[in-house]
Amino acid sequence: MRISKRAERIEPFYVMEVAKAAATLAREVAHTERPMIFLNIGEPDFTAPPLVQEAAARAVRAGATQYTQATGLDRLRERISGWYAERFGVDVPARRIVITAGASAALQLACLALIEAGDEVLLPDPSYPCNRHFVTAADGRAVLIPTTAAERFQLSAAKVEAAWTPHTRGVLLASPSNPTGTSIAPDELRRIHDVVTRRGGITLIDEIYLGLSYDATYGQTALAIDDQVISINSFSKYFNMTGWRLGWLVVPDVLVPAIERLAQNLFICASTVSQHAALACFEADSITEYERRRAEFKARRDWFIPQLDALGLNVPVVPDGAFYAWADCSAFGERLGISGSWDFAFEAMKQAHVAITPGRDFGTDQTGRFVRFSTASSMAHLEESVARLRAWASAAIAA
Repeated sequence: MRISKRAERIEPFYVMEVAKAAATLAREVAHTERPMIFLNIGEPDFTAPPLVQEAAARAVRAGATQYTQATGLDRLRERISGWYAERFGVDVPARRIVITAGASAALQLACLALIEAGDEVLLPDPSYPCNRHFVTAADGRAVLIPTTAAERFQLSAAKVEAAWTPHTRGVLLASPSNPTGTSIAPDELRRIHDVVTRRGGITLIDEIYLGLSYDATYGQTALAIDDQVISINSFSKYFNMTGWRLGWLVVPDVLVPAIERLAQNLFICASTVSQHAALACFEADSITEYERRRAEFKARRDWFIPQLDALGLNVPVVPDGAFYAWADCSAFGERLGISGSWDFAFEAMKQAHVAITPGRDFGTDQTGRFVRFSTASSMAHLEESVARLRAWASAAIAA
């Protein structure tokens, strides 16, 4: 069977390939004293809070399970609009909000609506791999621009200006970012958008971790800059609804009809039950619980990052959001005779029974030195993983 060139251009999602290997080994060690600890997947260990679960059950019992309009339940769009006003002090009219089948669908819709074959989109290196693959799937070309720790592993206006060509369509940013957990400083983001606007381009920004910002300096939505910014968001991370597959897209008014047409044809609508459940995310009791969980994620970060540094797994920029640690494993690996983050991740899996993600997925510039730890797991798991990594290093050096 002939496979399309488009499909052939999409690289494997190595995060999931590593996860499969970890799951296989986990079955072998499940009944030992050291079962596998999974610090490789960016999925909160919390589930949807009680009010959200109850709202889903009510929707099922009431038979509220039929298609919604492609843009989503009006009540949910209005709740999200209210959340922007209350949380960020930004006026985002409900008519500009489109409910999607997760942030993945939001990114796909945005790329298909805005990218022509051969268009180039600038992204930071490192960045979440699927973002560049959405560009590729729309027949565009993702251009990865190397970033540094001094830049918080984010693009700068100067680098965007320098990389712009006649084929450049715009930028695809993420703040906070996966894999680094770092955000773009608001002033720099404004300068980036100014460059893009002057060039007649588009600014797309993945804000799915915005609710998990720990620093008020960075915890601001890009939608405060300009109503031409296109923001992708999700109920997966802050709202702990990963498998419910629900997200949203905020677009300029002029783009709504095109997005709606695409959504009608590609998805019909997002899950109706998930949409009814998500209405309860914005109840006061739910927000209180989400804020308690955000504080827990911050406490994990505050404990875990110094522990990694002490092990020699240097985290060059402390994450200000999300639940990741982007750690340089080169010095640690050198002590153990391991070269590169790919081999390091598999050795950590085999020797310490700790699953982590090698940098291979996230770009090509120095990513072979880095691994990503997810702190979305419990504090107990984080503590045990540090103890195991320390013991592994000590035993290897002693040998």
